[in-house]
Amino acid sequence: MPLPDGFIEEIKVKNDTVDVISSYVSLRRRGRNLVGLCPFHSEKTPSFNVYPLSSSFYCFGCGCGGDIITFVEKIENLDYLEAVKFLAQRAGVKMPENSQRDQENAFIKMRILEVNRAAARFFYENLYSEKGRGALDYLHRRGVSDRTIKKFGLGYSPNSRYNLINHLRGCGFSNSEIVSANLAYSRGGDTNSVSARFFDRVMFPIIDLRGNVIAFGGRVMSGLKPKYLNTSDTLVFKKSLNIFALNFAKADNDGVLILVEGYMDVIALHQAGFRNAIATLGTALTSEQARIIARYAKEVVICYDSDEAGQKAASRAIDLLRPTGILIKVISVPDGKDPDEFIRSYGKDGAIRFAQLIKNSGNDIEYRLQKAARGYNLADSEAKIAYLKDCVKILASLDDLIEQEIYAGKLSEKLDILKQTIMSQVAKERLRTKKRVEKKQFLNIQQNLSARNDRLNAEKSHNLRAAAAEEAIIAYIINNPESAGNIFYRLSYRDFCTSFNRKIYSVLEKRFKAGRPISITDLTLDFSCDEVSAIAAMLAKEAERMSSRDAVSEYINVILFESGKLDEDKIGAACDEQIIGYMQLLREHKK
Repeated sequence: MPLPDGFIEEIKVKNDTVDVISSYVSLRRRGRNLVGLCPFHSEKTPSFNVYPLSSSFYCFGCGCGGDIITFVEKIENLDYLEAVKFLAQRAGVKMPENSQRDQENAFIKMRILEVNRAAARFFYENLYSEKGRGALDYLHRRGVSDRTIKKFGLGYSPNSRYNLINHLRGCGFSNSEIVSANLAYSRGGDTNSVSARFFDRVMFPIIDLRGNVIAFGGRVMSGLKPKYLNTSDTLVFKKSLNIFALNFAKADNDGVLILVEGYMDVIALHQAGFRNAIATLGTALTSEQARIIARYAKEVVICYDSDEAGQKAASRAIDLLRPTGILIKVISVPDGKDPDEFIRSYGKDGAIRFAQLIKNSGNDIEYRLQKAARGYNLADSEAKIAYLKDCVKILASLDDLIEQEIYAGKLSEKLDILKQTIMSQVAKERLRTKKRVEKKQFLNIQQNLSARNDRLNAEKSHNLRAAAAEEAIIAYIINNPESAGNIFYRLSYRDFCTSFNRKIYSVLEKRFKAGRPISITDLTLDFSCDEVSAIAAMLAKEAERMSSRDAVSEYINVILFESGKLDEDKIGAACDEQIIGYMQLLREHKK
């Protein structure tokens, strides 16, 4: 049973779309609408738009769009019901009774968390058994104390495909629940025959901010590949949205987080007293993780490996963290060591030495400028010019003019070149970069729109005029529900040429005739996330077009003509304003 229309309407009224989104995204007004940098992909030129009239958002860069509920789903990694609860709590609105379906979904998630907790206990107990002696010796050799092992709940998965399965089944869990938690996989889709995903590995429980065990990472004890294996995404876990040890670090960081690459680095730093260390989960930092880090700290210290892969990862992390406004520093660990190796190599003095590294660390700009200088002999004029060109590109990536001025001044002193000359080159580079970025974003937009249209509405390419008119009609109805009656009287869903647009129009018509609301928020349960994004794209186009009633009449004529229910003479008899609207529609579609 879906949530009552009145409740959804109250959620919309008491949660202003602009207020909610602006708490995550820095927005600035552009005419009737607002724009900002998209929180769902990395970009330097704003392509994320918020439309107060339709209470929707749409990004022309990545094609992500929807309503306020969709936004909260994506930004907070919640399902539909959880996002509604989030907004209800924000507005002080009481949730209605849960439906049977909601209760079933909540039960499945609860069981996954319970099976994970049982598995974590099993792994921990096995670490201190005869079976886990080799794994325990490994951790002790790495300098991990029993106290730290207990704190992080480290464990060992036995060298067997069935020990864990048998144990969990004995605890009352079914094979399907064990598979749903990704602790096992079924053979050929048969849940009667399952095998453990993790075996002969040191196990690292991944714990969310509420203290739930949501996943695991495992380091192999044999020569098997991969060396590290992580839980795949489940109903309670998404790798790109979670951070290892943030459950500890969020409450003990003094506004600073240390970002490292691996589980063992985090554990070594925590044991040495740096309880603000965190790590991603076997992948490069994502934009979602960058936003999460910015919520819990004002400064992040990046401490990645010194090899080429680590340096690339550090550069990517800088690019993702900078748009959040957080202060970034970068540590270069001497002799190519990782934090774990560095601390162990100095014994009791390891923590003091690492604290000194943090104290001496430069910010991300200084790090990039120092990195650019490697390999250049600055006594050589050609090398000096090449180095300066690299530095200009770095300064051109800064949006803050004050920052540009400060580092241009430092380069001026270092290279004995006029500061004004450097700033002039920076301005030229910014202009060139802007043109490149805009061109790339335009091509991405075209590709994203084309790919989505092919996937959702394959018939569109064969019915270009009709599809464009259909989309304009749909957007107009959502924005102007008071005018929908006349449109539904003149136009049936059967007149639509494309099945996807026909489906949307049919849902709108049924809701209208039943006296139910028809905003984009009211459609989110009837359509998938990709489909809601497509509807948001229609609203985004309409926000620029602002169709008149005469234009709508002409859109209807186009659809009827394409469906064979209107002859061309009717279109030819249209007034000037109708023809202008029709031609504008065609021009926009051809873009």
